[in-house]
Amino acid sequence: MGKATLIIIVLFLFVLAVFFIANHDVTTTVKIPWPVNLTYETHTIVLILLSGAIGVFTSFIFVVVRDTKRYVDRWQYQKRQKREAKVQELFSKALNNLYAHHNMDEAKAVLQDILAEEPEHINSLLKLGDIALTEEDFQKAREYYQKAREMNPKNFDALFALERLMEKTGRWSDALRYVEEVLDTDDGNLTALYKKRDILEKLDKWDEIVLVQKAILKNERAEKDKNRERQNLVGYKYEYGRHSLENGELEKAKKAFRTVLRLEKDFIPALLGLAEVLLREGETEEAINLLEKSYENVSSMIILSRLEDLLINVGEPARLIRTYKNSLSKNPHDPVLRFFLGKLYYRLEMIDDAFEILSSIDTGGAVYPELHQLMGNLYMKRNQMDRAVSEFKKALDIHKPPFIVSYRCSNCGSTSSEWSGRCAHCKQWSTLQFSLGEGSQVQAPFSPVVG
Repeated sequence: MGKATLIIIVLFLFVLAVFFIANHDVTTTVKIPWPVNLTYETHTIVLILLSGAIGVFTSFIFVVVRDTKRYVDRWQYQKRQKREAKVQELFSKALNNLYAHHNMDEAKAVLQDILAEEPEHINSLLKLGDIALTEEDFQKAREYYQKAREMNPKNFDALFALERLMEKTGRWSDALRYVEEVLDTDDGNLTALYKKRDILEKLDKWDEIVLVQKAILKNERAEKDKNRERQNLVGYKYEYGRHSLENGELEKAKKAFRTVLRLEKDFIPALLGLAEVLLREGETEEAINLLEKSYENVSSMIILSRLEDLLINVGEPARLIRTYKNSLSKNPHDPVLRFFLGKLYYRLEMIDDAFEILSSIDTGGAVYPELHQLMGNLYMKRNQMDRAVSEFKKALDIHKPPFIVSYRCSNCGSTSSEWSGRCAHCKQWSTLQFSLGEGSQVQAPFSPVVG
């Protein structure tokens, strides 16, 4: 009993005693209306004490109930804490078996023990689903993931787990549906936005990707990440244009390519894509002018190679030779320009001019198998067979098939036998460059199909 309570009781008894001394002969009548009318006379002090006793007893009952409830709650809390500690210990043991010892069977057994202790332990269900997914037991994985989701329909971990399962089984539309459920709750969830973008790529829905990419850019916080996603937005706008071009939607393609060039005027794949649109519209001269102007601005061998194809097709090789010579006047010792001009002369059967410029190339230690192959062909045309054989041997000794164009990504270094506006390995745009040989790279020639 607290001191304050004790003091109050003592004061109450003191006041009661004083009251009784002053009124010892006072009596009162009490009528009890039920079950029969009764009249009972007693001292006022007795009535006061009786009333007080009833009040104290009521308070006592209240305190007992309250303390009992507190005790039960504390006991349940301690029991729950012990169970949670046990479950956490078992879960840590399962993770240790899974990741440290790579013992999936033991991990599964421990996780099942957890579920026996706590059937609604979502993390154990998800981890069992992950193990089943690793073992490619997709049905079992789905059962675990779905059960976790049923316990908490808004649990992002369960939704992302189901999305991974759908990806693993190639069900992209279902994977997209689970990502959409996350975004319905949190429309700025970057993990979900990135996953949605990747899935839409698989489905070739480039127009929708542009919208998702804008949302990603809006929700990124670090300036470095925002700059990266700005570049990706340009790339995805280009992809939308490329896809439209492949589907024959020329107006959409033209608009998309021009939008890209407003954002990044030297984006070479978009320049080439716009030129291709103009060609399909019958605007050949406008396409040639666009490529000539673009080459003057960026000096790209991609553009020059495409320009070469166009000018030869329209019967204006002199215009092309003039472009090459203008470039060489600015960079007279550039081996790449000299090689391509020499290759052009060879293509036009201008043998002496081709021989003169190709034989004067200083490779600076770089190895060009194509150069040796061309020189071998030129010596054959000049009936200098010994020298032709020597050049062919050099080309073969390089262990690279002659005149097979290869492309190298300037970002990741991966190689490809076909040019594309985007590297298939690192997913960066406008990075594939034409590799003449070891130690040499120039931007790649472009074929009429925008890739």
